Amino acid sequence: MAKKNLTTVTEFILTGFTDHLQWEVPFFLVFLGFYLVTILGNVGMIILIQVDVQLHTPMYFFLSHLSALDACYTSVITPQILATLPRGKMVISYGHCAAQFFFFTVCAGTECFLLAVMAYDRYIAISNPLLYTVAMRPKKCWSLVVGAYVYGVSGAVLRTACTFSLSFCEDDQINFFFCDLPPLLKLACSDTRNIEIIIVFFGNFVILINALVILISYLLIIRAVWRMKASSGRAKTFSTCASHLTAVAFFFGTLTFMYIRSDSGKSLEEGKVVSVIYTVVIPMLNPLIYSLRNTDVKAAFRKVTGRLQVSQRM
Repeated sequence: MAKKNLTTVTEFILTGFTDHLQWEVPFFLVFLGFYLVTILGNVGMIILIQVDVQLHTPMYFFLSHLSALDACYTSVITPQILATLPRGKMVISYGHCAAQFFFFTVCAGTECFLLAVMAYDRYIAISNPLLYTVAMRPKKCWSLVVGAYVYGVSGAVLRTACTFSLSFCEDDQINFFFCDLPPLLKLACSDTRNIEIIIVFFGNFVILINALVILISYLLIIRAVWRMKASSGRAKTFSTCASHLTAVAFFFGTLTFMYIRSDSGKSLEEGKVVSVIYTVVIPMLNPLIYSLRNTDVKAAFRKVTGRLQVSQRM
């Protein structure tokens, strides 16, 4: 039965944690720890790339932008979670909800494109190492990054405009901990079929086209690596690519679960867990993945910490 358009909603009540009030303190400490590690890890990665000349390459240029996105990504969501936990729920205005949805979608959409750009960069580096610096000049790198941001913002404008063109009536309680698409669509009291078709088609297109670019890039990378004569070269190449593949698998896997699967295969609690993974956990893991599995980053970190120790002794 359609919901009656009695009163237009001017604010929403996020009730994502009302069923887990007994875990308020542990959840707060865990999310706070995740947030601090995420900010320190991603900001630290950006600073490390900026101060070490050896990391002034296209690969680390893209990685610095990924770190900046992850820091912004989690900052859109986690502080609100921390503010919500003490009471189990939180009242936010309609405008705040729309703004959060927009910036969250900008970060997620841009990261999809940026991960595809990073896969393309690795393909060029491995298949044409002698021409890599020519093929990936700074101007081209900036064009690819700006293109990722343009696509991310364009997608966010479309999805936000479509979502918040819907009518939200008497029911103002979102059983979630931030303004995400699935709970907002369930809350709408107007017909959402046409809007859902536009949003879901565009979202699936973005996820699938970028996943396809990454898949093709890595198939070509595998072919190039297989042709290498030196086994040490293969091992180093696979080690470098493994970091990116791990980040891609986590990010696209959770997005696919959340936005591509049919509603019949989802439960609300599953959605909450998955959304925590891609909004809080993955932004924290990315700098750890790229640093722990990357010899260049570890060498740069040791170099910078060595300089700091020397300066403190002087």
